[in-house]
Amino acid sequence: MMKEPVKHGCFYHVFNRGNNYENVFIDNDDYEHFLELYDILIDTVADTYAWCLLKNHFHVLLRIRNEDEIGYFNSDDAKSTDMYVKWRTHVPEKPDKKHLRKPNPPEQFKHLFSTYATWFNKKHKRMGSLFCKNYSRIRITDEKYYANLILYIHNNPVKHGFTDLAIDYPWSSYLTVVSTKNTKLKREEVIRYFKGIKRFKNMHNKPFFEGDHGLKRFIVE
Repeated sequence: MMKEPVKHGCFYHVFNRGNNYENVFIDNDDYEHFLELYDILIDTVADTYAWCLLKNHFHVLLRIRNEDEIGYFNSDDAKSTDMYVKWRTHVPEKPDKKHLRKPNPPEQFKHLFSTYATWFNKKHKRMGSLFCKNYSRIRITDEKYYANLILYIHNNPVKHGFTDLAIDYPWSSYLTVVSTKNTKLKREEVIRYFKGIKRFKNMHNKPFFEGDHGLKRFIVE
């Protein structure tokens, strides 16, 4: 099956799981380190609207930025051992010889998975591939479906029996949306999809799965 190409300016549901369904997150440090790497590597090329990390897989709703929204790497940073410095981007008034290359979205995802896998394998004394080779992505073109997908992502812990409600699970963007703390998450746009924070909370409190985790669709008109 051919994977969806990654294009600038488009929304995607991105997800991946552990190779052979192995766990990719074992303790809190694993979840936190993955989010830190995501912030370093993916925030340079994409805006994030929802995310959820579970033991053996994760889901993200994001928009790949247009090329003119993505900054340049500075060649002086390339040899830094500080990842935040090495992978940061700049928006110079006039790009020069130090600012000739922009991050490539597909490559940034590869860096995310390989960097995390190297760290995880060393920490947990394991060898071999951690994630499935090709991460999955589905392009989202219907704005009415955004809210459904956000509900699906936040309710994934409910689907898999980790919690009864999305609010009770710590490793998703739900708690960020309902908080007032500073965040890079596109919180205001997420709330807009639900026509307000009250409706966002109410819809997350409704049963989203039924029977053997069959999906109930809520289209927000």
